[in-house]
Amino acid sequence: MRILFIHQNFPGQFRHLAPALVRQGWDVTAMTMVRDAPAEWQGVHVVCYQVARGSTQGIHPWVGDIETKAIRGDACFRECLKMKAGGYEPEVIVAHPGWGESLFVKEVWPNARLGIYCEYFYQHEGADVGFDAEFSATDPIADACRLRMKNLNSRLHFDIADSGLSPTRWQASTFPELFHSRITVVHDGIDTDKVAPNPSTSFSFGDGLSISRKDEVITFVNRNLEPYRGFHIFMRALPEILKKRPKARVLIVGGDGVSYGSSPPAGKSWKELFIAEVRPQMSDNEWSRVHFLGNIPYPRFVSLLQISTVHVYLTYPFVLSWSLLEAMSAGCAVVAADTQPVREVIRDGDTGRLVDFFDLPGLASAVCALLDDPLQREALGSRAREFVREHYDLRRVCLPGQIAWIEHLVT
Repeated sequence: MRILFIHQNFPGQFRHLAPALVRQGWDVTAMTMVRDAPAEWQGVHVVCYQVARGSTQGIHPWVGDIETKAIRGDACFRECLKMKAGGYEPEVIVAHPGWGESLFVKEVWPNARLGIYCEYFYQHEGADVGFDAEFSATDPIADACRLRMKNLNSRLHFDIADSGLSPTRWQASTFPELFHSRITVVHDGIDTDKVAPNPSTSFSFGDGLSISRKDEVITFVNRNLEPYRGFHIFMRALPEILKKRPKARVLIVGGDGVSYGSSPPAGKSWKELFIAEVRPQMSDNEWSRVHFLGNIPYPRFVSLLQISTVHVYLTYPFVLSWSLLEAMSAGCAVVAADTQPVREVIRDGDTGRLVDFFDLPGLASAVCALLDDPLQREALGSRAREFVREHYDLRRVCLPGQIAWIEHLVT
């Protein structure tokens, strides 16, 4: 059986599923825009494609997004035609449609079954847009028009997709009701055997600093440090936390770019802006205990979670980060934003602590309370790991669910 994965940054969400299908005897091919991708990855044949042009200068802002997706869809379409001319015929196509690549694949292979990864459908109200007034659009009515156009790509996929896969119930619920019956909810999966507590781990950084579980460590992790993931809230809570906890060190992981939402003012990063805001509120000693690690290799990321005393996770109502579930799998005591879909995994007082996203004193108080209470930290971390192993374990729960979704797609 031939299956084709399409993801502009393959493997992405298919990093476990694609190799698992190879091991089951499937003929697996993947299409990606990554220029230096190897011709083969874990038994997966990899095909690269590139766009032939950029977006139109001065195009109306409401249609810029769909034009970009059409350009990418065209590039993927042309490469698919070459593959078809060479005799390639997949029975199944699984795509992340978010960048538009899969818009026209059914024109090439009309009989193939198409499954799409349903990560998120933008809402004008009740989700990320307008959630944080500090960074909301200045013209919300026009923004609603822009979002309607932004969702065109997803709506066009509904016409050709046979089934959808979504990682959380809340993310699935953001999609139009007419498509709900075709969406299966199965998370990408967490390797809970690899991401597990390890009391003997230490973590070295900076100029020879080394810390362990014996130290008081607050961790915060984003792909990029930006408002969508609550970086501004975390930074604004730090002065109070560090004043109350004179031995605590704060380890922050994340890049200076933008993954979601608007860009900062020209010439600055969100990191620089919020450092400039809060640094005057801290003494030199307090600031010396804040450490920015940038983006770190995955094994070091796991070690960081294993030495964390309290892990903080903040997000707008948006897609759920793998890092939260990984922190829970490592047995971290988590303080998290009381937003969706965080509520699906953090139950206040059971698998972690929930605080209002905008409540700076509440965040500081919750973090300090856990730093003061090792028995509660142990209980929360233990139940968090148990919850992830029961519901999000890669090999025992998620991969079997994903493979069952693929098999159902074929029948």
